[in-house]
Amino acid sequence: MSSTELPGTRAAAALAPTVSAVRVAEGEKLRSVPLPGLTLTVRARPGATAGLAPALYVHGLGGSSQNWSALMPMLADVVDGEAVDLPGFGDSPPPDDGNYSVTGHARAVIRLLDVGQRGPVHLFGNSLGGAVATRVAAVRPDLVRTLTLISPALPEIRVQRPAVPTGLLALPGVASLFSRLTREWTAEQRTRSVMALCYGDPARISEEAFRHAVAEMERRLELPYFWDVMTRSARGIVDAYTLGGQHGLWRQAERVLAPTQLVYGGRDQLVSYRMARRASAAFRDSRLLTLPDAGHVAMMEYPEAVAQAFRELLDECGGS
Repeated sequence: MSSTELPGTRAAAALAPTVSAVRVAEGEKLRSVPLPGLTLTVRARPGATAGLAPALYVHGLGGSSQNWSALMPMLADVVDGEAVDLPGFGDSPPPDDGNYSVTGHARAVIRLLDVGQRGPVHLFGNSLGGAVATRVAAVRPDLVRTLTLISPALPEIRVQRPAVPTGLLALPGVASLFSRLTREWTAEQRTRSVMALCYGDPARISEEAFRHAVAEMERRLELPYFWDVMTRSARGIVDAYTLGGQHGLWRQAERVLAPTQLVYGGRDQLVSYRMARRASAAFRDSRLLTLPDAGHVAMMEYPEAVAQAFRELLDECGGS
């Protein structure tokens, strides 16, 4: 066993844990997609009419396909939407090879699109999902019609202070230590902490949305591989930040051919608002939406604004 692996994680992950059911909002459908070496859960929001162009939504670190449940119905009249649970997140089990790198997640997305023959898609990504979507668009331009990135986790020289603990998760033993130190925290306390970090204004969260978030937190804490997935995915982001040359994320951003919509929040504590200008310069065909009061998950805080930005992008591209 690797010195960085949590005790008992591999054995526990090999078992099919009995946990609470994943929430499915009205109008959504879940399906399981078996692929070589992994199985992905996909949350579908079918288009309002037949023949709409497909869209795929990719969540961030610690998130799931549920992160897109506010935005997807707002775009159901223009795209046939699906949101994926990345390996080890949401309702997707860990991959056989334990690869949670940005490249590993990108490979999973590519396999999903190839097996479903849904490409090219309108590809959305938030945070880690933004880095994953950037890599997919760079290496497989044939799979991407447009790219919409919300606070994408692209390398920063000066990392924001609130983002430091996430990076520390990548260090050996830190996740295990944090798990022990927070053993007495309730799911409600953990949820409030996450929302304080990710939302520009946590007061915008409705009581119903908060209850659903607490229930999902309780479900995740029942998973025996929860901390291992968080640790390895955090390490994957850190590793991606240090890659140079053609594999560097900024270099790959320059290779993206798809029309790109960038969305940055002025109150984002994890991805600096300052990075918006650099991203605009890196993506060759980009337009920028800045939301001064938004945090790290603008598609959850301001779904109407994100939806409108995508509609304008769609109009520029001829409506498909």
